Amino acid sequence: MNIDGILKATIADNHLSEEDIKSRYIQPNIESKGWDKDHMRLEYAYTAGRIIVQGSLKHRKKGKRCDYILYVEENYPIAVVEAKDHNHLPADGMQQAIDYARDLKLPFAYATNGEQFVEYDMNSGKQRTLEMNEFPTPAELKEREHKYLIEKEHLTPEGEALLNIPYYTDNDSFPPRYYQRIAINNVIKAVACGKRRMMLVMATGTGKTYTAFQIIHRLHQSEGINRVLYLADRNILIDQTMRQDFKPFSKFMTKVQGKDAGTSAEIYMSLYGQWVRNETELKEGKTHPYLDYPKDYFDLIVVDECHRSSVVEDKQYHQILDHFDHAIQIGMTATPKCVPGADNKEYFKEVVFEYSLKQGIADGFLAPFRVTKSFINYDLSGYLPEADEVDLKGFKIEPDKFERYEFGKMVNILERQKVVAHRITEMMKVVGRMTKTIVFCPTQEEALLMRELLIDMNQDMMKRNPNYIVRITSDDRVGKALLDDFIDPYAKYPVIATTSDLLTTGVDCKTCALIVIDKEVGSDTTFKQMIGRGTRIFEKKDKMSFEILDFRDATTKYLDSIFNGDADEDEDYKKRRKEKPGNGDGPGGDGGDGPGGDGPSGGDEPKKYYVEGKEARIVHEMVQIIGEDGRTMRTEKLTDFTRRAIKNMYPTLDAFRGAWAQADKKEAILKEMEEHDVFLDAVKEEVPQMADYDYFDIICHLAYDQTPLTRKDRARKVKESSYLDKYQGKARQIIEGLMDKFGETGVTDIENPLILKLDPFASIAKRPMILKGIFKSQDDYNKAVKELEEELYKVI
Repeated sequence: MNIDGILKATIADNHLSEEDIKSRYIQPNIESKGWDKDHMRLEYAYTAGRIIVQGSLKHRKKGKRCDYILYVEENYPIAVVEAKDHNHLPADGMQQAIDYARDLKLPFAYATNGEQFVEYDMNSGKQRTLEMNEFPTPAELKEREHKYLIEKEHLTPEGEALLNIPYYTDNDSFPPRYYQRIAINNVIKAVACGKRRMMLVMATGTGKTYTAFQIIHRLHQSEGINRVLYLADRNILIDQTMRQDFKPFSKFMTKVQGKDAGTSAEIYMSLYGQWVRNETELKEGKTHPYLDYPKDYFDLIVVDECHRSSVVEDKQYHQILDHFDHAIQIGMTATPKCVPGADNKEYFKEVVFEYSLKQGIADGFLAPFRVTKSFINYDLSGYLPEADEVDLKGFKIEPDKFERYEFGKMVNILERQKVVAHRITEMMKVVGRMTKTIVFCPTQEEALLMRELLIDMNQDMMKRNPNYIVRITSDDRVGKALLDDFIDPYAKYPVIATTSDLLTTGVDCKTCALIVIDKEVGSDTTFKQMIGRGTRIFEKKDKMSFEILDFRDATTKYLDSIFNGDADEDEDYKKRRKEKPGNGDGPGGDGGDGPGGDGPSGGDEPKKYYVEGKEARIVHEMVQIIGEDGRTMRTEKLTDFTRRAIKNMYPTLDAFRGAWAQADKKEAILKEMEEHDVFLDAVKEEVPQMADYDYFDIICHLAYDQTPLTRKDRARKVKESSYLDKYQGKARQIIEGLMDKFGETGVTDIENPLILKLDPFASIAKRPMILKGIFKSQDDYNKAVKELEEELYKVI
């Protein structure tokens, strides 16, 4: 590296701003090398900005943005350029550039101050300095990248052509987000380098289906990939996909009906069960439908939600994949299984891209959440039947203690369920009674009971619409028919859906903002699928976050996996299922929506006891939200967090008061605090007695233990002083009016000159006359406001 060059003095033009340097020196040199406007993106914002929720207030932080992204093709970004002004060394922006390149998976990172470029090759780890006229051309960077792929990844000549195939675009389409582009390009690159099996892991709500569409489109445009099979395990997944993201394929796409796929289509949408026979059919001499097709019939197979059945006992889609082993096979899931006998990663060989729920929340593409853990007395202590106790159906209850994991499966305690239903109702009064809500219950029968209890507690809402509360389960034909309305973001009803498992996977419910967990959760996979129903953002309906109400303490074990990698399946849960065969872990269980323990099992012994007359209550609750680091959950009070965050910014009272006094606009300090997750309006919401205090007093009180004054007290003290004596006539009236406005609403309103359009100011004079007549000039008016603020804040 040329140290002398990097340390070259950069005195000339050091008065120019960064934007001046970019327009005068950086961009012309880059453009001269062939990077025209079609191959360059300026001020490229690639994340949306994390959503912060404090109380009922929601705020987006600034997203990540880089100065330049350079493309060799529309779908092929290759380099990032970070610019600085002449007061910096050429390499000062290199760490930023490397961070952006790492995020965006780009092979080259550049930093410059307009006098030299510094290049970092992400593949080789080498750094070098270039003169301004030595910046590489698109062809040079493309050749270097392809050389690396040929040497290290075995890129073939045919594969090189594949990399250049563009995305699908039309007037209604939108470009991929940065992580979707990486996912698409990584799959295309893997295929171009000769790989045949691969997996994408993308959190629920991040656009797996759209990503699959672009992958299929690009591969389908290439030579040798003519027929595509798209496999899923539920009709709703197929129907949603065909109606939405795959709609451009409609002319050459078909949905397989029954067991006959036909041979006329190019893209086949199918349930994997349609390609196999059950045991009865096989005994009748029928053969698996997939055997009617040659092994090389399909060139590409995409398996959606591949965590659900890849290598389970029936081996259904495993048979299909083994038969069509000529095809490129891509598995897609939000939650891969990594357990013996059902390891998606082992089957698909390589995870070519992973985008986690944690990253989606940090980037602002997924909704953050707040967790309320409710602990019911019986859940903590268990339920021990009295001697010779008989249940509601007349069965003598075994004298064993029943633990929480058996509630709803082995025993139903009616009063416990009433407590759950009441807490859900109370929660909805806080978050909004028209908030789309999913209540996960242990079984379908329990989902029906929960619906009945919720109806009894929400009769006023049921009067408005009888579909306010519904059960949506596999055996409830009427409720299941309402599923499309429930997931429609513009349909008001149904609002509350009780279910066992039907809504855990693949249901795109953009406006669901309350997830209730009242069933045992036996794996990280199931937990992530359940809360994934709430992670989508839908800003048109102000859906920016969601709530989790947890009665089963599922969040204690599995929330950690969101931030620190996958958790193992709950060994205690698996052991309990094996030890208690009557616990209802049948077709419904933790992984299906079958009966799961409802109804009799034959003989004199019940499969489930029903008891009432018990005293159930919530004995403790805990609320957690995602911490300011975006990687952990915090349980401290909002006021405690706010105090700590403010003192991190301003360690002493003097430091804060100095910054407050020097700020031209106090709103600038408030905005800076918001970037550190301090939302004073949320504090006022949580502590109503602070509503009458100015932001200044709230800060001084919370962070520095100062006795606060109300806004009106501050205004009154200034009025009672001699301060107003310096003003006469209308000028005095204006200043007195500003004092009154401060007393009513606070400092940010009096700093806004548009307030002069309102009474009492508008009745005194028009705004231009106030600014340029009564106060001579706007600068004089601003000075008067600044002096008034200083006077208002003198007393502390």
